[in-house]
Amino acid sequence: MADKRHIQSHTQDEAKGALRIPDSVLGRLVFSQDRAPKIVRRFLPTDSQSPILSLNTVCPYYTMFPLEFPLRRLAKANTNEWVLDPFCGRGTTLFAARLLGLGCVGIDSNPIAAAIAAAKLAYTTSDAVVGKARSILTGAYTPLFIPAGGFWDLCYHPDTLKEICILRERLMKSCETAEEVVLRALLLGILHGPRHRGLPTYLSNQMPRTYATKPNAAVRYWRRTNKTEPPRVDVLDAVKRRAEYSLRSIPPPSEGAVYFGDSQRTDEVVPPSRRFNWVVTSPPYFGMRTYRPDQWLRNWFLGGADAVDYSQEGQISHSAEKFAKELSEVWKSVAKRCSPGARLIIRFGYLPSVPVDAREILRMSLNLADSGWRIRRWVDAGSANNGKRQSKQFGRVMKTAASEVDVYARLEG
Repeated sequence: MADKRHIQSHTQDEAKGALRIPDSVLGRLVFSQDRAPKIVRRFLPTDSQSPILSLNTVCPYYTMFPLEFPLRRLAKANTNEWVLDPFCGRGTTLFAARLLGLGCVGIDSNPIAAAIAAAKLAYTTSDAVVGKARSILTGAYTPLFIPAGGFWDLCYHPDTLKEICILRERLMKSCETAEEVVLRALLLGILHGPRHRGLPTYLSNQMPRTYATKPNAAVRYWRRTNKTEPPRVDVLDAVKRRAEYSLRSIPPPSEGAVYFGDSQRTDEVVPPSRRFNWVVTSPPYFGMRTYRPDQWLRNWFLGGADAVDYSQEGQISHSAEKFAKELSEVWKSVAKRCSPGARLIIRFGYLPSVPVDAREILRMSLNLADSGWRIRRWVDAGSANNGKRQSKQFGRVMKTAASEVDVYARLEG
């Protein structure tokens, strides 16, 4: 079986953030869930506040489609059918499949997305997750490296930052069990976010929860608003409260796996024995080039540098023709792991600042794939709500939400 460990670090240089994600780890199994109930029970919650959905909120992540989207489409699937999401993001499709008792596989080339998505398959309890965090924090471990500087001094209380670094380095060395996988996702979710009255929900000074403000902009904001005293947050207490919420009611486990990989190589990443009947996915928004720099703080927690990475290495091109060509490689590779008659459902978004013919890009990509995908229908999905909480005060508001379109296709011959 492939190594379930996500990214490992054993040296001080790696703990400092010198670790980069080499091509050799693309395709690595992040987490797999092999257990499934003999009698499948399907959950189709009608209440968006149902406790059974709490795990899906384990970590905020932008540009995700609502859970209702894959739930409605997959409700027609048979219980023995499998679901694939080659751009799994935070794992919404995987969680929908789990609710419906369907086996599922997710792939993403963003380590943050893969780490969050893995938690959607994990089956554990809040007590087990808190127990794991407690055992790490109460051990005799001293972090190899604690970042310093203007941003870090104002973002986290020194004691809070030390506890974060202990958990970071421990989970970089090993993150195999369901408890570790969920703990990592919980920590990614509370690593930064807004400050409220009462007990702190997030570990940082005032910051948006869906993206991490760049260091200089954050420092200017904290000084301008006299928020120069970061709160002392008890990390274990914050984990306990979030775990009790996120795991208060979880669906039964379903078989599945999450891979940190390149979806253009789906047929190499996914074992040849696995065949899919449904592909429900949403490729990166056309024109969105900030996935990596906007998540720089979470990337640091997973082993990246303690600075913003603006590189576009490993990301899909944002030239319309190249974008379509690279997407075609995904559809071609995916088709090799699908059964005849498999359904492909794509939600595709684009930013108003870079107007394109979204339908034409998708049509071109499926035609270039030349692998049997036949378009059945198009649906205008309207505008996406990209989660603007706190964006205004940090000077980042999109005037118009991204527009989206859905395409439905079948694999014929």
